[in-house]
Amino acid sequence: MFGYVTPMKMEMKIKDYERFKAYYCGLCHEIKKNYGNLSRISLNFDMTFLGLLLDGLSYDKTSVKKIHCPLHITENKAIIIDSSALDYASSINVALFYFKLVDDVMDDKSLKGKIGSLFFQHKEKKFSLSYSIVNKIIVNELENLKKLENSLNFNSIDEISHPFAHLTGMLIKAYPNELINDTLELRDELYILGYNLGKWIYIIDAFDDLKEDILKKKFNPINHLFNNNSLTADEFIPLIKNRIEFTLLNSSASAYESFKNLKINKNYDILDNILSLGLMDKNHKILNKYCQNNCKCEE
Repeated sequence: MFGYVTPMKMEMKIKDYERFKAYYCGLCHEIKKNYGNLSRISLNFDMTFLGLLLDGLSYDKTSVKKIHCPLHITENKAIIIDSSALDYASSINVALFYFKLVDDVMDDKSLKGKIGSLFFQHKEKKFSLSYSIVNKIIVNELENLKKLENSLNFNSIDEISHPFAHLTGMLIKAYPNELINDTLELRDELYILGYNLGKWIYIIDAFDDLKEDILKKKFNPINHLFNNNSLTADEFIPLIKNRIEFTLLNSSASAYESFKNLKINKNYDILDNILSLGLMDKNHKILNKYCQNNCKCEE
């Protein structure tokens, strides 16, 4: 359930793309600093967005440093340093990755997930007190989500996506550092943005996995809610695609509307690209990834 919130590179100015990469690499090194070198395998684009957004609303001055990266031996990489937003994003990144590994073990008996979860299970002890409070929110909402998924006691896509949507909203709203012109109204707007973005992530992830889940007879909320006649993946996906697309477009549009209500101090163009173009590009790619030349998905 990670890596969907990305920019549309072809529509970005070079300076903006370089800045985006500096945040991404900055988050990577923040994870290394706080949780060790191996923890960098948890790095994902969604938390880069979190860092960009919160830093764009913060008092922190942007500091950039060039470093030598073992993965890019031919060049020095620019990274954002001394960012409270990236420090926060690094902890959230590690926490969510750990619980994803635990979920993989429970669902698939994954050996890789079991080994990984053992490595990550003590990382939360390194959280600051303020981050530990946020970690409790993560634990509670993921438990609520798992209960719904296991019990199958839900009747709509809104109901099953709520725990992850609420979790995402709270992760942004509960940022423990002061923001520029910090008010309850600002925090509520951040919650709405995060809620709709989290709903979008949950649903697009479910559609992304839909064919594989049907083939392997694994739980998938879209299949459970709408495939009442137990159709095959090839039969079902064209029928449900437009309905899921409508929900995804509503969620992404609501997230973008909340973003437009914010007074972003920096990173505006990058964030605008991600929320207006990046999400739409991801919608198109994933909604149509099963389609062939004569696919009914496009009808």
